[in-house]
Amino acid sequence: MSPNATLASNGISIERWTKSSRVALGCMAAVLVLLMFAPTVLGAGAIDRMTALFIYVILAAMWNALAGFGGLVSVGQQVFFGLGAYFTIRLADAGLNPFVSLFAAAIVTGALSIPLSLFMLRLKGGEFAIGMWVIAELAHLLVNLDRLIQGETGTSLISLNVYDGATRRATIYWLALIAMAALLGALFILMRSRAGAAMQAIRDNEEAAISVGVRVIATKRLLFVLAAFGIAVAGGLWLATATTFQPKTYFSVQWTAYMIFMVLVGGIGKFEGAILGAILFFVIETVFGSAGVWYLIGLGATAVIFSLYLPRGLWGEIERRFDFQLLPVGYRLKLHGPHKVKWEE
Repeated sequence: MSPNATLASNGISIERWTKSSRVALGCMAAVLVLLMFAPTVLGAGAIDRMTALFIYVILAAMWNALAGFGGLVSVGQQVFFGLGAYFTIRLADAGLNPFVSLFAAAIVTGALSIPLSLFMLRLKGGEFAIGMWVIAELAHLLVNLDRLIQGETGTSLISLNVYDGATRRATIYWLALIAMAALLGALFILMRSRAGAAMQAIRDNEEAAISVGVRVIATKRLLFVLAAFGIAVAGGLWLATATTFQPKTYFSVQWTAYMIFMVLVGGIGKFEGAILGAILFFVIETVFGSAGVWYLIGLGATAVIFSLYLPRGLWGEIERRFDFQLLPVGYRLKLHGPHKVKWEE
């Protein structure tokens, strides 16, 4: 008798998709199609803000993948954000189309993350977190030495000036939307694969994962490189919207702080949580961003409150209370009976 048949005979079934998750996936696809037409109906300011939202979703999803699914908590992911912008400047200066440079720079950054992972992934816990911050500071110093960058004076992505404002804005918007959809799709497929299950096993208990044959370093490296690539894409896109590059801005720990805030508030280790957290952060920034230092204090206080009283984040709490999932990445065991209790495996 197969394992599934045995479970069924005991009143238990394994499910992955629910009716709500199928509906949610269809709605997301429809929303993405509608968003493709936004530049034809929205004004310049709205398009710029929507582009920023797509970039925030990418950042939150990538940090959540690394820390929430892989257990690799980092406070130095700004290194990839900064390098994505820096290599975009460098490649465009070498004559490559600036829009092509955005993604070529992300590939270069992802490639550099492979040798970096050879020694960074040997660090555990706090050592890895602080080690990544040190790497970010070293990268910042090295970029400052580039004469093209002119130290903290910075430079601009001047090759974008050949495009008129409307064309440039719409193209960056579409690139950000496509990049967000592609990265979320790739992450969703990865987390539902055997590699994704291995990542979560490592996060929960690395020694136990090793004992059942999981290739820990190789699995961590896959997630590390994906996160580096995705965050580099976000860095290049942000540069395209701002056009100016100053190392102290792009290599600032503030970017990782934003990633952590979005994931903590939305729900760490939850695919939907990163998206929800990015949307909430976007709304807060839009409404209170002009408050200056008080805005940053408010973000920090909110993160502390959520850590203390809602450690699962908003989506984690919704899932716990209502047993509701939209984009499940794991399997669920369902008990058939008068109580119909469900839980996640």
